[in-house]
Order: sequence, then C-alpha cells, then structure tokens
Amino acid sequence: MNTTKVGIREFRENLSSYLEAEKPVAITRHGMTIGVYVPAKPRASREQLEALRIAGEKMDAAIRAAGLSEDELVAEFEQLRKADRAKRPASR
Repeated sequence: MNTTKVGIREFRENLSSYLEAEKPVAITRHGMTIGVYVPAKPRASREQLEALRIAGEKMDAAIRAAGLSEDELVAEFEQLRKADRAKRPASR
C-alpha cells in the first residue's frame, strides 16, 4: 500500500484532511519517519447501508424463490468449497 510522506508541521496544519485520507501517512521530522498514521476503515454511509439492506431483501427473496432454506444454501456452499479445494494443488 502506498504511503504519503509528510513533515510533522504539514501534518499538524492539514490534520483534518489527513484524518480523512484512505492511505497511511508517514510523519517525518528532519527527513526521519517518527510515526505513521493508519486510517481506520471508514464507516458506511446511509446510502451504502440502505443498499446493503435492499440487497439482503433481494437475497432472501431469491432463496425463497429457489425453495431453499438458509441451512440448505449454506450446506450447498460448503460442498462447493470442499470440491473447489480438492481441485487445487497441495501447497507446501
């Protein structure tokens, strides 16, 4: 992951913009890195949460339309994962 390198004075002066950054910021003093700010994963917006809720409702409707229960769907998923793993070459 790319890291932005900034001097401590610049970091302090532009703190609010760096706090909203998506990538880490290396903070330097006299050219030496003295710390790294790693932003936390941003919270989902209301629009994203609403889209997720709608997607969940659509998924529930699709499961019901297929005549499956959640347990049956999970069991089928696990079977497919095991079959996929069996096809892969063994790693060391």
